[in-house]
This record gives sequence, structure tokens and C-alpha cells, in this order.
Amino acid sequence: MEHQNIFDTHAHYGDARFDPDREELLAALPQRGVSLVLEAGCNLENSRQSAALARRHPYIYCAVGVHPQDAGTVSGEDRYLDELALLAKEQKVKAIGEIGLDYHYLDHPKEVQKARFEEQLALARDLDLPVIIHDREAHRDCLELIDKYRPKGVFHCFSGSREMAAELVKRGMYLGFTGVLTFSNARRALEAVEAIPLDRLLLETDCPYMAPAPFRGQRCDSSMIPRHAGVMARLKGVSVQQILDITNENGRRVFGIK
Repeated sequence: MEHQNIFDTHAHYGDARFDPDREELLAALPQRGVSLVLEAGCNLENSRQSAALARRHPYIYCAVGVHPQDAGTVSGEDRYLDELALLAKEQKVKAIGEIGLDYHYLDHPKEVQKARFEEQLALARDLDLPVIIHDREAHRDCLELIDKYRPKGVFHCFSGSREMAAELVKRGMYLGFTGVLTFSNARRALEAVEAIPLDRLLLETDCPYMAPAPFRGQRCDSSMIPRHAGVMARLKGVSVQQILDITNENGRRVFGIK
């Protein structure tokens, strides 16, 4: 096994693209160097599935939450927060997520997204859990709400500037990076990695999306992480295995996994 101790801190193995071979793939990943996976929820049904997946596989943990692109499927009056809180009582649920704001597609109005984001930030605060934040073209509003609720957690698939990266680190946040690091147009992500300390970096896939080069456009899985870990290692002047070890430790710290 070439690399080991891989912690994929953001995956979506419940996605339909894994339906043909999900259990076979998940059974094989530990032999490919994957020691931990954090499966992120996107809506209530998917959060239930994420919790079930974590129950079946010892190395998988999960987060539960409502993604901004699903923000309009629930409301503050329909007790969705109660269901998330109930799921969060399970031992392997380690975060509220993924939650946040997405102003690229605007499947749901900004005010609806912000309402759901605030409700879930408050829930995470009440439950003393970290958050996994999706921020796409909404940096200013995300930062305002981070300053209001002061959560611990991670900005996943970080897409902001090096200046924003530094501001988030000052606020105690971690930043997750995907196979985007290997893309030819990855300048901002590379600058962000350069700007922040090793102890705030996380590696993730966002699988089945964001496969690193030369697999871009194909279905991604956690065993591909050494591809973009190599880019991170080069930027930080350490070995690929050191990056895998450091990001594993960082992920365990932020999600409270011993």
C-alpha cells in the first residue's frame, strides 16, 4: 500500500453514482489506505442515510444537515431541527453539515438560505458540535454569520481568497481542499493553501465530484486523495505521507474522533 492514514473529511457515498457498487467499494477502501471518512448530509433523507452508512462501516463517521440547495425543502416551522438533533445524538454523528450558502445556482432565495443556515448554526452551538460549511459565491454573508455565531468547524471545498482563508483561520476554522488543487485553474486554492498553517488544513474529495487530474470528470472516491495531497505537500515542503498524517490528525481534532 503506497499511502496510508487517509482521512477524507467530506464525502457523499449516498449519491446515486455509487448505487452499482457502493458496498463493494466501501469494503475495499481501507485496503487502499483510507482510515477515516466523514459522510456529509445534504437533506433530511440523505442525513438519515449518512447515519445508517456510518453504522455499517467502522471507519465512516457522518454529519447531518440541510444543504443550501435544499434549503427550501424544510422550514423553521416543520420541526426539521428536532430530527437533526435526534440524529445528532448518535455516537458517530460528529458535525452539523453540510450547511451554508450557495449564490451560484440560487435554487432557493438568499433569505431562505440564510434562515436555514442561521437555524443550523444555532443548533450546532446548542449541541456543541462543529459545522461543515458550504460557501459558494457568498463569502461576505458567510463571514457575517460566522462572526455572529462563532462556530467551530470547516469551510469545505474552500474557494475563497488567501485573505479570506487567513480571516477564517483567525476565527478558529479549518479549510478543506479537494481535487481542485490539481486543476489548471486552481490558482486561488493554491494561494489559500500557501497562506494558512499546516494545522488548519483538511483533505477531502466531495466525491463523487471533484476527481483530481488526470481523472477529472470521472467518479471520485477517497482513494484518490493522495493525488491532491501531493500538491499540498509540494506547497508546504513536506512529504505526501506527512500531509496525510497531519490532515488526519487535524480532522480527528475538529470532529472529535479519537
